Amino acid sequence: MPPSVDPAPTSPLAVIVMGVSGCGKSTLGALLAEAFDCPFLEGDSFHSGEAVEKMRSGCPLTDDDRWPWLDRLGQAVATSVEDHGVAVAACSALRHVYRDRLRAAIGVPVRFILLENSREQLLARLNNRPGHYMPASLLDSQLATLEPPLPQEGAMILTTDASPIDLRDRSLAWLR
Repeated sequence: MPPSVDPAPTSPLAVIVMGVSGCGKSTLGALLAEAFDCPFLEGDSFHSGEAVEKMRSGCPLTDDDRWPWLDRLGQAVATSVEDHGVAVAACSALRHVYRDRLRAAIGVPVRFILLENSREQLLARLNNRPGHYMPASLLDSQLATLEPPLPQEGAMILTTDASPIDLRDRSLAWLR
């Protein structure tokens, strides 16, 4: 159930829930989008078919694979902000340059929420996601690629040991 207070921002805003595969980006992102009464943009759906097949086969993506994906997602987020005043998306956004690319494409203030947990917990979650193309074997490459946000990036870091509702409420309090 959404919080009883209207959490909608008063100026245009994009929220990117970020982190490695299995951290809970989609769950938190959907809850935030519901609270803001805006569409939720699942970053995975903006990957090309070739990139999905590459990941499905256990090969990590390169920057050249990621640039067009980030551009497509960034444009979709910009359109959602234009239409709704706010946008919420899930995107791994593992490196500083990826977040910079998203900011440039979106064109309004972007706040990042990094979800993290132990490698063991992440593996357990990945192994319990039937039908997802991202194999658990790629987790270590994602963890190695992850560059935690710098203080000037306007990011919040949450450990996903709390309930999704608690994470949503903490995120909303920070975003206000």
